[in-house]
Amino acid sequence: MPPAGKARQKTPRQSDASSAAAPSDRLNPGSARSLLLTLLGEFVLPRGRPVWTSTLVHVLVGAGIVEKSARQAIARASATGWIDAHPVGRQTCWTLTERGRRVIDEGAQRVLSMGQRNTPWDGRWLVLVMASPEGDRALKLKVSRALHWIGFGNPIAGLWVNPHSDREEEARRVLQQLAVSATTFAFVGPSSQMGMTDRQVVDQSWDLDTVSVHYDQLLNRFGRLRPGSGDPMLFTHVQLVNEWQRVPFVDPGLPLVLLPPRWGGKEAVTRLEGLRQQWSEEAHRRWDEIAGVVPTV
Repeated sequence: MPPAGKARQKTPRQSDASSAAAPSDRLNPGSARSLLLTLLGEFVLPRGRPVWTSTLVHVLVGAGIVEKSARQAIARASATGWIDAHPVGRQTCWTLTERGRRVIDEGAQRVLSMGQRNTPWDGRWLVLVMASPEGDRALKLKVSRALHWIGFGNPIAGLWVNPHSDREEEARRVLQQLAVSATTFAFVGPSSQMGMTDRQVVDQSWDLDTVSVHYDQLLNRFGRLRPGSGDPMLFTHVQLVNEWQRVPFVDPGLPLVLLPPRWGGKEAVTRLEGLRQQWSEEAHRRWDEIAGVVPTV
């Protein structure tokens, strides 16, 4: 048995940052379902074996979720098609579905892309000129969230820009999924010598001061912690990983050449990643300890 801001436009706007999302499967960061997805991606997927309900609930509660919400998150993940239930006597264990693995993989790739700042920028922008869906606020919000998730900024109405031109296929999928391809013109290329400079485009599209403040807040929250071994280390690691997965909601991951020379987020990113690596081994050891033996299903 298992054991128990500024006046100028912000993009993404500060009020939207916590709710920004890629298309339908993306989550509001910090929610019970978001933390559950963190557990599935960090611990369940790499091991390739089922996990007990009690293990998931134990860690979710330890990470700050009330038990009722933890169990509801598991039930909703099952209803969404991320996980499948397998009764074992009076207990239930769960396996990831193909859909669940795809959601985790897509999110992981986006988070990993944040480490590509050091890759030299080729000077090209991926640009979308989009007619706003008139009278459909829900669709506008979905488009905004989905494009922010893959790194787009919105310097002026109807214009979306992304310095990661290799995300053209991701943008294509967003446009198709949300049925706005017919009202969008897209192209890839460098900026002209007329109009705004690249740096001015950045200033109009993203509030990097807000991004830097977000990193400082994370560093203030986690940088002083010295969790003990066992559950404290596991719960703290889960919270940090969950926040790390939130980063693309806030930070567009701009190439270094487009960042201010003394932008404060650089050092914070390095220190937070160091903490994650420092806590990882003990957290995974404790997970294996409480997960117990799960039958093959």
